[in-house]
Amino acid sequence: MRNKQIIYRLKLKSLSSILLYCGLFMKVAVIDLGTNTFHLLIARVDRNSHEILLRERKAVKIGEKGINKGEITQAAWKRALKALNEFKATIEEHHIDKIFATATSAIRNAGNGQSLVSEIHLQTGIEIEVISGIREAELIHHGASKALDFGSEKNLIMDIGGGSIEFIIADSSRVYWLRSFEVGGQRLVEKFHKSDPITTPEIEELKTFFETELQPLVEACAEHKPTTLVGCSGTFDTLSDIYCEQTQTKRNPDDTEYPFGIEAFKDIFNELIEKTREERLAIPGMIEMRVDMIVVACILVDFIIEKLHLENIRISAYALKEGILYDVLDSLQKEINTSN
Repeated sequence: MRNKQIIYRLKLKSLSSILLYCGLFMKVAVIDLGTNTFHLLIARVDRNSHEILLRERKAVKIGEKGINKGEITQAAWKRALKALNEFKATIEEHHIDKIFATATSAIRNAGNGQSLVSEIHLQTGIEIEVISGIREAELIHHGASKALDFGSEKNLIMDIGGGSIEFIIADSSRVYWLRSFEVGGQRLVEKFHKSDPITTPEIEELKTFFETELQPLVEACAEHKPTTLVGCSGTFDTLSDIYCEQTQTKRNPDDTEYPFGIEAFKDIFNELIEKTREERLAIPGMIEMRVDMIVVACILVDFIIEKLHLENIRISAYALKEGILYDVLDSLQKEINTSN
């Protein structure tokens, strides 16, 4: 009876905040439906802290063969449903209290994207929020800012997805500029990377494309003058994995910043663009889900470094899914605070 009275008196907005107010914990699942990879993150949350219990990823490649046509192919559709049903089984095993699922570029731009979202809900009960590119950039910044101390220096945060690429200019105190460009790695592979290994004319064609498409970024950087590139997500994670293998550097799984640097990037980049797919796959640290997109992604990174005269590269272990988690935690804490 006393607990019911407390709940009534607090008039809290959700069961989640009630649990946390009463000193209990809850389990949340965060699902990120990216263009190439679907991610599942499960965390135990209490009032003042959280613990990540599980990270899982699946190479769904939902944008494959349809990303530049504005559609999700039937093969990709089936892979997406299979992945979400498997995630649902894992979520049930962990007795999750609440699920937060977001979809990004491939689904938001596909003519049949909303139909897939509806089908996923019908089969699994999971409700998916299709977020805008701007919202995606905001959440990426939220994640990266929890991983790294930006200090007073302006940083260019960059997340290379399969469908879109997000850029954020920020220091530790504020965001100065952010934007999402629908020129992600899967789009670039299907449009430009025709040869194996990639040819010099294809590289030059890519750079010409970047000159045009990324002009707003160049103008923003001319105004705000970031000096460090902060990379998030797949391509950058794999680059750090390769670097750690080459240098026998041991990476602590709890670290929020991965080992890397601008000289390491140049060395790996020069190696990657000369290799065939089979040769790239043989590089220690490379994984199959990255092997196709990493060449065009690295050409983009190299273009950004040279064009914007960036002096350093850092890699954040946190990106969109962690941004979602921290956004959830912040919202729950606000609910508790406003109810006191």
